[in-house]
Amino acid sequence: MKDFIIVGAGIAGVSFAETCLLNGKTFTVIADNSQNSSRVAAGVYNPVILKRFRPPADAEKHLNYIKPFYKTMEERLNVQFMHEVPVYRKFASVEEQNMWFEAADKPLLEPFLNTTIQHKKYNGVSSPFGFGKVNHTGYMDTNHFLDSYRDFLKSENLFLEESFDYDALKVEDDRVTYKDITAKHIVFAEGYGIKSNPFFKDLPLNGTKGEVLVIKASELDIDVIIKSGVFVLPIGDNIYKIGATYEWEDKTTIPTQKGREELEQKLQEIITCDYEVIDQLAGIRPTVKDRKSLVGTHAAYTNVHLLNGLGTRGVLLGPPMAALLYDAVINGNEVPKEVNLNRFTS
Repeated sequence: MKDFIIVGAGIAGVSFAETCLLNGKTFTVIADNSQNSSRVAAGVYNPVILKRFRPPADAEKHLNYIKPFYKTMEERLNVQFMHEVPVYRKFASVEEQNMWFEAADKPLLEPFLNTTIQHKKYNGVSSPFGFGKVNHTGYMDTNHFLDSYRDFLKSENLFLEESFDYDALKVEDDRVTYKDITAKHIVFAEGYGIKSNPFFKDLPLNGTKGEVLVIKASELDIDVIIKSGVFVLPIGDNIYKIGATYEWEDKTTIPTQKGREELEQKLQEIITCDYEVIDQLAGIRPTVKDRKSLVGTHAAYTNVHLLNGLGTRGVLLGPPMAALLYDAVINGNEVPKEVNLNRFTS
């Protein structure tokens, strides 16, 4: 009997699988390619919500957790998928500069907001008011991360590539059985796929569609992530990711003309050079109405668990949320009420 069946192989599912591996627990991951939000995501991790100048809950704690966690994975897989790159917030006015300095005085933001205005001139970017530099930021190459880990799981016979059949799952008091796999617990980490999950489909995970452009701009020369209305993320060879949109009604993963026009309009407020759109991607982020994660155990089944709702911060939240769930399942510790799924079920 295995310790866990893990359904889903995005950032959430992989984070839980790695947590099991680090703790000597046995598992099988089951996933198809139906959920793509982790792959579409640009993978930027940033401990500050720049729109409102506030840190997400436990931002510093989460940063300190993910760095050695992902480093261990890189060393085991012999790949690099994490890249430390500064985020530069482009200032549109002196007033925005002043708002930055006011925010930097706050104790929770002081470690992250650099108080020296950056006046470096980048070819293809108009920045008369300079930039504010955010410390401790970067991005994950999410496709490289997920593909490498999936290959590793396959090589260890820990991966079953198929669409999960809920009718084939049998839940008993002391075990769960899926086809010919028996385990003590099952963890669902399906992102927006939760909408088809009979155990958790009533939870208020609404999902937001996000679209990203991939452009080629030979004249643009930046080595930082520039953030204004959208982010401009350099990924090498004059290729940049531009994102992202937020759409609450459309739940398809089909890129739209509306999304492209919105991204291009905001992009043209940042860069002044020509560019070519070479790709457009869309995915549904697993976002909850209160913008917090969904972590915990089903009210009626003590061996059926959920790891979901990472929203736009999957890189930052995946490993620490996986650790919270693991600690709750194995050691009996309570999942904090802020992210505990029972805030909606009790």
